Amino acid sequence: MVFTDGGGYVSETGGQRVPIVFDNLILKGEMPVTIAVFVNPGVRTAADSPAAGANNRSNRSFEYDSLGNAFSKFLLDELLPFTVQKFGVKLTDDPELRALAGMSSGAICAFTVAWERPDQFRKVLSQIGSYTNIRGGHNYPAWIRKTERKPIRVFLQDGANDLNNLHGHWPLANQEMASALAFMGYDFQFVFGTGSHSGQHGGAILPDSLRWLWRPALAELPKPVTKDNLGGDEALSKVLADGGKPGDWELVGEGYGFTDAACGDAEGNFYFSDLPKGLVYRVAANETKPVAWLENGPKISGLKFGPDGQLYAATQGQGTNNAKKIIVIDPVTKAIETVATDVQPNDLVVSKDGWIYFTDTAAGTVVKVPTSARNMSRPPVAAGGIKAPNGIALSPDQRMLVVSEYGGTNAWSFLIATDGSLKGGERNLELRAPVGKSDSGGDGMISDAQSRWWITSHLGIQMFDANGRMGGIVSRPQEKGVVSCAFAGPGRAWLYVCASDKVYRRKTLTEGAKVP
Repeated sequence: MVFTDGGGYVSETGGQRVPIVFDNLILKGEMPVTIAVFVNPGVRTAADSPAAGANNRSNRSFEYDSLGNAFSKFLLDELLPFTVQKFGVKLTDDPELRALAGMSSGAICAFTVAWERPDQFRKVLSQIGSYTNIRGGHNYPAWIRKTERKPIRVFLQDGANDLNNLHGHWPLANQEMASALAFMGYDFQFVFGTGSHSGQHGGAILPDSLRWLWRPALAELPKPVTKDNLGGDEALSKVLADGGKPGDWELVGEGYGFTDAACGDAEGNFYFSDLPKGLVYRVAANETKPVAWLENGPKISGLKFGPDGQLYAATQGQGTNNAKKIIVIDPVTKAIETVATDVQPNDLVVSKDGWIYFTDTAAGTVVKVPTSARNMSRPPVAAGGIKAPNGIALSPDQRMLVVSEYGGTNAWSFLIATDGSLKGGERNLELRAPVGKSDSGGDGMISDAQSRWWITSHLGIQMFDANGRMGGIVSRPQEKGVVSCAFAGPGRAWLYVCASDKVYRRKTLTEGAKVP
């Protein structure tokens, strides 16, 4: 268990007295044998300082209040390995037996580590936590509500007379955290007293806090709150059973070079490409194992079925030939014809009116070509000015086209005119980017029968309602990124994703939009 601001926690005459509390609880069997690691924030000292202590600056706020994965990397790559080497101890790798604790900025630091790395730490003791706008921590309640529930347990403590200053209102911020955790069905406890910004209350209840934190896992997690979701709200509870959890992903296949081009047909069969190997695999609707469907073919980055039952693809060349094309594959004979040449396609979609729209990422454009074309050279641009367009999808009624920005933080929506042209482009879907990155990595996407948009990104699969409002983020199945997704399987209710060398799926409470 890692304690930030460790000097205050380790003192046996201070307000927390962790060594004494640990010894007592461990002796009574009320918590497991636990190694406490106490760490203080750094201090930056001017190298040319004329006197000891001159020009020093505490690094505490930068280390503790900053969001993102920097402090978790420090713990995992530096502090814990040093602890093992220095003291000859053995630390468990089980995230359920690894915890973090802190006060004020140290508390939000502890939460941030668990939030970023629940695969490493799953218990948080937060005392008078600074979930305020010091360095963006006030965003956590909103993020919790719109992020798939993570497997972490949280004990929150605060007091009604805590701080109220330029950064925010600590009592309200902690109440917002508690409300958000309850909304998503987390295993959490919130003890709210009358204290101020000190460790007095937290220290007084430390034994009880640790007993609660280390109690056995719940047989069943609390249910997410659903009663106040309005008709148009698209909370994750509407599309993932019990709000979902990362472990709901099932491995479909692994050992591929790089998977992409997720695609489902009207019967629920699923197709995907092992792009560098020129292979397309098929998973039958009622099966779970991929079978090679097209071998020795082109390198495919996008697949979609058209209204004629043919399978259209964006290719990145074949063998040593790097000529990129839009092609059509006969699903029965596997015969391939070229639709368009002299193109730079990334992903594509096919409308019921017989138009292929594909993204040209480098040029920042969407290009339109009729499905009837053969060997058409340089088809015309339908829309431009998009920051590295990548994924592309149609609404269920086929009146709207949405395109994700890989190099930006938005997705564009376009109205489709009767002649197939694109009108009224708006950047009205705002994707969340990881802390410290300027882009969201918006990639492959799909729509469902309720006009939701599902967009793969650096953070996972981001879900939006028909009006472009963020509904939530579904976790990635592994640390490697997800690049494309599709609905397939029984009832077309399974969300399949291509994630680097693997393919996964999970059951949802919705179904894919009708395939043309």
